[in-house]
Amino acid sequence: MANFIDRRLNSKNKSTVNRQRFIRRYKSQIKKSVEQAVNKRGVTDVDSGENITITKKDLSEPVFHQGKGGVKDRIHPGNDQYSEGDKIKRPPQQQGQGSGQGEASNSGEGEDDFVFSISKDEYLNLLFEDLELPNLEKNQLDKLIDYKTVRSGYCAEGVPANIDIVKSLQGSIARRIAMTSSKRRSLKELEQQLFELENDTHEHIKEIKALKLEIKKLKEKINKVPFIDTFDLRFRNYARQPVPTSKAVMFCLMDVSGSMDQATKDIAKRFYILLYLFLTRTYKTIDVVYIRHHTQAKEVDEQEFFYSQETGGTIASSALELMVKIMDDRYNPREWNIYGAQASDGDNWADDSPHCKELMSEKILPIARYFAYIEITQRAHQTLWQYYLQVAEQHKHFAMQHIRSVEDIYPVFRELFKKDSQKVA
Repeated sequence: MANFIDRRLNSKNKSTVNRQRFIRRYKSQIKKSVEQAVNKRGVTDVDSGENITITKKDLSEPVFHQGKGGVKDRIHPGNDQYSEGDKIKRPPQQQGQGSGQGEASNSGEGEDDFVFSISKDEYLNLLFEDLELPNLEKNQLDKLIDYKTVRSGYCAEGVPANIDIVKSLQGSIARRIAMTSSKRRSLKELEQQLFELENDTHEHIKEIKALKLEIKKLKEKINKVPFIDTFDLRFRNYARQPVPTSKAVMFCLMDVSGSMDQATKDIAKRFYILLYLFLTRTYKTIDVVYIRHHTQAKEVDEQEFFYSQETGGTIASSALELMVKIMDDRYNPREWNIYGAQASDGDNWADDSPHCKELMSEKILPIARYFAYIEITQRAHQTLWQYYLQVAEQHKHFAMQHIRSVEDIYPVFRELFKKDSQKVA
């Protein structure tokens, strides 16, 4: 009997191939579980992965069984309750405890569920697959920030780390061929003459001696040519060139008036968390501007945007006016792709909604790539929704969605930022 001992070192990613194969095979089930889990995560969970559950029936493999073939005759005992042709009623369902062993439990995971842990990167890849910011364009060159280092030929001077060995040897070979080609031709001719004289029957001692001396001198001259010289060295040259940048700014506007209860604010908070994760993962250069408003609008940081308890009445145009002011001061539309998202319960001062429509149509949408309005309410739509409907009919890059509960957050998010083959100009 032979014993085989595997002494190969196991890589820490030895199961990566099988893991990726599993994710590809059960991608639909995993994505469904990820979509269900996204609404249960909070701000502190953005840097972690996820435990997703796949039911056992989705993992079952088809199996072929060999059945009992042939024709068989069987004799069964009779009974005194039924006759041939009688219909037998279905047995009544058992109530309470099933036929299995043990008792039911109100906690723990069932044996039918397969729990699979995915990393943060895998979770975000599945979550944001097929999503993008609409109408993103490459703007002017940013001479201060974004540069790309590219190869720019070769140079005769540089640091040793940038020496190109192949190019240097090619230069060395070319130099030695150029410097010794005439001598090698003469050497070849002299060697041919020497061969002929040595094979001649007549004695040519003096001539042979003179040829050997001349051949020796030519070989010494050829050998004095160095194999490689500093003149042959070539160094890889690099240059920095500016590249088109995909700089984008997202304005997050949220209504924090008294009509926005805590449950509605939590839904808005989860939507903006999802939006922030998507933006920071998808685009390298992205600014996020947080604006909260009641009767007055204010630019705040992330902490105050999500957790401040300040409330009041509702004038939605104050947030739009502040957005226009910030765009004029800090974000040139020739350099930045401007996006906006507004979350509200729809309540607004009646006389203010026409002003919102005017600001949106005349000052924001002409320079913005995309703007999304999300109304979070279970009631009928208010006046702001009605006026925004008129805006949506005139501008294709203005979108509106309605969120009624937490379960609607991710479907609405995918609808707002899904990839579209027909890009809006």
